[in-house]
Amino acid sequence: MAFGNDEFDLKQLVLYGGSFGPREIDQIRDVISTDVKKYEELKEIVNELKTKDDEERTPAEGVKLGVCQFLIGDYNSAFESLKKGDGGALAHFYFAKIHLANKRYEDAIAEYNTAQKAGYPDGVCALGRAETYREQGDLELSLQELDKLSGPIEQTAEYLYQRAATIDAIGGNIDEVVALYERALTVDKNHPGALFGLARENDRCGNDEEALNLYKRAASQFPTNLGTLVNLGILYEDLERYDLAQQCYQRVLEAYPTNKRARLFLKDSLESHNVRYDDDDIKKSNELNQTLNRSVAEFELSVRSRKTLEEMGVKTIRDLCKHTEADFLAYKNFGDTSLKEIKDLLGRHGLELGSQSPDKQRLDPYDAATLSPEEQQKLLLPVSQLNLSVRARRAMGRLEIQTIGELVSRSADELLDCKNFGITSLKEIREKLQQLGLKLKGD
Repeated sequence: MAFGNDEFDLKQLVLYGGSFGPREIDQIRDVISTDVKKYEELKEIVNELKTKDDEERTPAEGVKLGVCQFLIGDYNSAFESLKKGDGGALAHFYFAKIHLANKRYEDAIAEYNTAQKAGYPDGVCALGRAETYREQGDLELSLQELDKLSGPIEQTAEYLYQRAATIDAIGGNIDEVVALYERALTVDKNHPGALFGLARENDRCGNDEEALNLYKRAASQFPTNLGTLVNLGILYEDLERYDLAQQCYQRVLEAYPTNKRARLFLKDSLESHNVRYDDDDIKKSNELNQTLNRSVAEFELSVRSRKTLEEMGVKTIRDLCKHTEADFLAYKNFGDTSLKEIKDLLGRHGLELGSQSPDKQRLDPYDAATLSPEEQQKLLLPVSQLNLSVRARRAMGRLEIQTIGELVSRSADELLDCKNFGITSLKEIREKLQQLGLKLKGD
């Protein structure tokens, strides 16, 4: 049920209303997510409750204050307010959610158990434990909690989301994961977890427009998922909407003032906003890409050379530059005359054989002769094996880096020259490579 008009009396519900439980909290969440004026009103109500002395505020008001502070993302204050509450099931349930948000997993599990014993719905607490186990990395326990559940709760948006997220974390069938997220959204079109999960899947597949729309919808829900805000910020950076990206990172810092990742992302975004790209450099880069993408059929070549290129599967100048002199000379009936013809063609465009060679890119700066078979195998691995963050992964795409070998052929300065690639991403890549015993060129 959504509320987006003045008919919903938020002040009456929080300050004067009698009943205050899951139903009323869902109403508050719905209305502040669809009406920014109501969100601002809730913040004013929170301030009004905070001005009361501890003696004036009843235990029930303490719980209301804590829950409302949680909804607007003020977790630390919410925890302190709940401690002064009535100690009931609702308070313990939100203690658990705050512990989870702050990665205090054991405490979260204990509070979900306490909330359940105090009368909070069993299934809801089980879903909370399933989420906690998943975030903790214990996927087997997470799945066990979900498998124990049966009946109407299996049709709720929260259950469908939790199962989808757990199957995704396990590495299960992606079609099943997407189907579960979509089912969750048919039950609750504004479920923040399902919106984030589906947005991330679209993000992974390169469906930027759909991912952006889903992230924006998820970001309008409260409290907002940290991953939603970070990923949305990165997408905004790609669109050069640095102002909106910075708002996303600032929202993270409002809830998590010590979050180093958001702070560094904000710094990178501010620096990116001030970058001025040289028009000549951009023009040269575009011209080079246009040349590399030209078909070899456009150029005059001898019958022998043309036939050899066709048999080798060389269709573009880029394909041609991926091969070395040795590749051609080792080819049957291909001699010095044909080699000179091809080298002259490339030379007229400022190119040379091997300049786009995967072997050269993946082994530089590592000398192949000094590498063990195991080390050479590492360089052949796809860069996706590093499990990079969204921002770093997008940079790899822009730089056309497909293997770890191609990555280690780049220097830190080369990576930092890439649009929206900052110190945070550089540090992440160095740490990932270090785990493999590798490093960037020049490091």
